[in-house]
Amino acid sequence: MNIFSGLEEIVETDYPLAKQTWYGLGGPVDYFIRPKTTKQLKEVVQRCNENRIGIYVIGFGTNLLISDEGLRAAVIKLSNEQFTQIEFNSQEVTAWAGAELSKLVLECVQKGLSGIEALTGIPGSIGGAVKMNAGGNFGDFGAAVESVTLMDSEGSIFEKSKPELAFDYRRTNITAKFILNATLKLNTGDPEQIMRTVQEIWIYKKNNQPLNTKNSGCIFKNPRGVSAGALIDRAGLKGLQIGGAVVSEKHANFIIADKGCKSRDVMRLIDTVKQRVKEQFDIDLDLEIEIWS
Repeated sequence: MNIFSGLEEIVETDYPLAKQTWYGLGGPVDYFIRPKTTKQLKEVVQRCNENRIGIYVIGFGTNLLISDEGLRAAVIKLSNEQFTQIEFNSQEVTAWAGAELSKLVLECVQKGLSGIEALTGIPGSIGGAVKMNAGGNFGDFGAAVESVTLMDSEGSIFEKSKPELAFDYRRTNITAKFILNATLKLNTGDPEQIMRTVQEIWIYKKNNQPLNTKNSGCIFKNPRGVSAGALIDRAGLKGLQIGGAVVSEKHANFIIADKGCKSRDVMRLIDTVKQRVKEQFDIDLDLEIEIWS
């Protein structure tokens, strides 16, 4: 019997996951599933649990590296209409997990809502932005989040609000399998002034990051009080290449996938960079990207 009988229109088998990541790397997954409603999502979760199929949740695949062998599991993407809504109610905004972060930033600017312009130029979905507490030099997403709607691995839906929500550097205390949406509390401001801030941040990123390459953003978290990129640069690793993976000359905390690159090349280069930084500065670098294998 087909495990996903009756759900065939939202399930693809032996799906090439490379198509879903910014790196464009990685092998296939047994099941790639795009539910249309929370009800369908619950049904999918139940079927996976009954058949002991592991579940991964993917956003825009911006901070993600998938092994060349792929995954014996189900990957769920919340990209259908219900999961991409953005609803405005005065200074409150509810954005669903599959909505695009950059689109949300621009819509808020146009409506004169301030509080997330610091996220300009950060790619990804709202779900990923909440889970990773997306941010950079100019601020992070968690500062604006008031509450989140979640679904656990059993299919139960519940809400978590501040102060029980805790956001830290590139992490949050949310342990639920699915982030369904987030409600933000923003401030009113002058749209032109907010747009000027957005433009300044964008120009800074364009000048300092390899935006027109195949990469997954920053590879490592910044150790307390120091920049991971600066450490890698000081270790003389800019331009270091293994297979098709190369440390960016523009920003040392980016690893670019050149032609013919495999996931294993990126993994080997990550290990080499960690080892060299440890040898030279006695600092252990922690990953910011997720690796699925």
